[in-house]
Amino acid sequence: MKTIVICSGGLDSVSLAHMVAEEHQLTRLVSFDYGQRHKKELDYAAAAAKRLGVPHDIIDMRGIGAVLSGSALTDDIDVPDGHYEEETMKVTVVPNRNAIMLTIAYGIAAANGDDAVATAVHGGDHFIYPDCRPAFTEAFDAMQRAALDGYADVRLYTPFVHRTKGDIVTAGARHDTPFAETWSCYKGGDKHCGRCGTCVERREAFHLAGVEDPTEYADPDFWKAAIAAKDSA
Repeated sequence: MKTIVICSGGLDSVSLAHMVAEEHQLTRLVSFDYGQRHKKELDYAAAAAKRLGVPHDIIDMRGIGAVLSGSALTDDIDVPDGHYEEETMKVTVVPNRNAIMLTIAYGIAAANGDDAVATAVHGGDHFIYPDCRPAFTEAFDAMQRAALDGYADVRLYTPFVHRTKGDIVTAGARHDTPFAETWSCYKGGDKHCGRCGTCVERREAFHLAGVEDPTEYADPDFWKAAIAAKDSA
């Protein structure tokens, strides 16, 4: 299966890229610059493409991102600390982001004769992000098949959509993903902050998977307090 992977440079998508490279035929990585404050993640995507020996396309969506306002990822709004499943994390939603990215990736796949577009949406995303849920991915795949009917046959590959981030760490370890060469933190500082939702989720995932976390965090122990706060709420 000739497969494009949408790769942000994060733990999930880089693990997916390594998995696809071993289990299928990885043709390229596609990343998106939508004006995100943690743009440094794109450097990690580029490194993954080089490591895996495939082309890397960075699509400039900054003009689109500028009008998808109201998100802490693109506006002058603080990224909240805490667990990923807290209501406060909804401020990190970029409206329709995945739908827009997937549409572009499907076009690239069709133009290049690829069989699939892979994206690393997973069960932990469902609470916050509507365009990561199974209902969305299934409907989107059907829509794109209609859009390309008679021209190309491209499917959506979402192997993690019903799995946890801990499962992704397990799969990534199995496929020799260099986790230290991935970026998750939404704050985009010199090191992972350890406090934002993505950092807490990342640290928790390694713990649940029983895999050593090589990430350097500014606050390496905050994740325990964040989980305790969520569980007691």
